[in-house]
Amino acid sequence: MDLDEYRRESKKRWSRVASGWGAQRDRLWASTAPVSEWLVGALRLSSGQTVLELACGPGDTGLLAAERVRPGGRLIATDAAETMVALVQERAEQLGLDDVDGRVMDAEWLDLPTASVDAAVCRWGFMLLADPGAALRETRRVLRPGGRVSLAAWAGPERNLWSSAIGAELIGRGLMERPGPGEPGQFAWADPAVIATQLEDAGFVDAEVETLELSFEYPSLDDWWDVQLDLAPALAETVTGMTPAERDDLREALDARLAEFVRDDGSVVLPAATRVAAADA
Repeated sequence: MDLDEYRRESKKRWSRVASGWGAQRDRLWASTAPVSEWLVGALRLSSGQTVLELACGPGDTGLLAAERVRPGGRLIATDAAETMVALVQERAEQLGLDDVDGRVMDAEWLDLPTASVDAAVCRWGFMLLADPGAALRETRRVLRPGGRVSLAAWAGPERNLWSSAIGAELIGRGLMERPGPGEPGQFAWADPAVIATQLEDAGFVDAEVETLELSFEYPSLDDWWDVQLDLAPALAETVTGMTPAERDDLREALDARLAEFVRDDGSVVLPAATRVAAADA
């Protein structure tokens, strides 16, 4: 894998789907709020502190942290995609949070002084980076002594069919490639031991890793399909390139795969699982 090319394409893809993430914000928060609560709680925040959010996406976790460090605190919300940072700033204004500093920044090269933040959080971002080890080392560098980091990374695909089902079907049809060992991907950090090792290798200590169970609910399988294409840039690009007949065949296979999760009224509840971790700088 050409990591520089991966970085360029990743930035383009996430920039294109920012509007989808903004549109789905409330729905996602309904399912994922417990994860953000765990991550922010693990930081042990107090008023007046500075919090850094990495690969912030729509920024809901960082904004939760921003509320916890008031008065006098500050959130630095960073993402490589400018459109994602714009989402955070817009939401901060809606919430009346004037202590949010949104910056376009790659997590692997943080344009921040050494020992300048009290805590750092990254929800489902590190495993997607070209060099997550570099990002963690940078995170360690900018944290003050005694600072905390918390992160989330998805458990395996078999425990996250809400997200993995489409990709697995496309891989099986030869339309997408499965990430190789050590390559970035949604489930690259599914193993808790990988997370602990990454944290330790970056210089963090006393790492703790837990697993949280959650679920995603949709009014119908059609709605689930639309949401996935809103949120996942690689999937959306692949599906867009298929013929109508190919898409229909794909949907038929996916509907059969997920039939057991469809309730009598047509709504769908899909289980999910994520790792959450925290450590000291």
